Amino acid sequence: MSLRIVSRPILTACRPVSAVTSQLSHSYYPRPTHLRPAIITRGNTTDNSRYFSHKMAPVPPTMKCVYINKTGGTEVLEYKTDVPVPTPIDGNILVKNDFVGINFIDTYFRSGLYPAPQFPYILGREGEGTIVAVGEGDTLGFQVGDRVVYMGESAYAEYTIAPAARAIKVPSSFKPGTAAASLLQGLTALTLVREAHPVQKGDWVLVHAAAGGTGLLLCQLLRAIGANTIGTVSTPEKAALASAAGATHIVNYSHEDVKARVMELTEGKGCIAIFDGVGQSTFDLSLECVARKGTMVSFGNASGAVPPFTINRLTAKNARLLRPTLFNYVTTREEFAGYTEELFNFIEKDGFDVRVHEVYPLTQVARAHQDLEGRKTTGKLLIDPSK
Repeated sequence: MSLRIVSRPILTACRPVSAVTSQLSHSYYPRPTHLRPAIITRGNTTDNSRYFSHKMAPVPPTMKCVYINKTGGTEVLEYKTDVPVPTPIDGNILVKNDFVGINFIDTYFRSGLYPAPQFPYILGREGEGTIVAVGEGDTLGFQVGDRVVYMGESAYAEYTIAPAARAIKVPSSFKPGTAAASLLQGLTALTLVREAHPVQKGDWVLVHAAAGGTGLLLCQLLRAIGANTIGTVSTPEKAALASAAGATHIVNYSHEDVKARVMELTEGKGCIAIFDGVGQSTFDLSLECVARKGTMVSFGNASGAVPPFTINRLTAKNARLLRPTLFNYVTTREEFAGYTEELFNFIEKDGFDVRVHEVYPLTQVARAHQDLEGRKTTGKLLIDPSK
């Protein structure tokens, strides 16, 4: 399904200025008369690569993006060609995106499962590119020309404002796109095994959707720890990917009884930790598979939101139930930088594989959402905002 292309001028932006107004901040996405285009002249071109050249072109007054004006299916995604390029405010940087990560949280905002702060609202939570302008205040030493990856909002665009505190320089050894493909899902996987349930060598762990973006990274981390990982998948192809990533046992839920297989492997004890990013369709199964004094971590809603839960259900096994979000694990600059450094070390030094399913043109974001929600993908989905 293609996006609806609209070319009328859009003079508002996608960041709230208060809780009681839907007007958009002029300091974030100013009207064209307020723009301050950045002309980049510093640095020499040391590489002819599109991605790592330090000789930048002037920033244009408008850009392409995808936003929503209401919630719903993929038909609400609108491709715009003339949205004003934002100007960075204090503590922020302006990044020209080369790659943008697609995550399930984007579909939650699009569908209305999570409320958008206002309309129109540009989707997207992470991107990789080059800094083309720096705001006032403390921007942590970032400079125009720096290659960075960031977590922020409004990433489905050619240019995005990002907080300097949520940006990290991309290692020079990384191939283009690796940082965007690994940041949000990699940090999710890392904080799950470090904080949601500190996994130990020899632990039995169940990972749902083991061939997804987060699932493949979880399997690799759990292999490094020395855990016994049971991964659930839906196809033989996904089974091969999860196994290669480190899952020691595979259960194909399309024709196998997951609970029976888990209990067989664990000698009836169940798993001490369960990482469930699927949500509604696997929640009850996960509770049945958790071990006594184990931890059930529900970190996603891929199949829908989990319905209201009776807490007394936990008493049968003295089990713990956790519903974490990544953003509460990396709230401070120290947390964000520390976990990102650890993640990048796993990729650089330990050879972690960051699998990219496909790089979609910005004009085909609807197809990307359909593929993700339809469970047609393995690994990470990226957007090329130049197309």
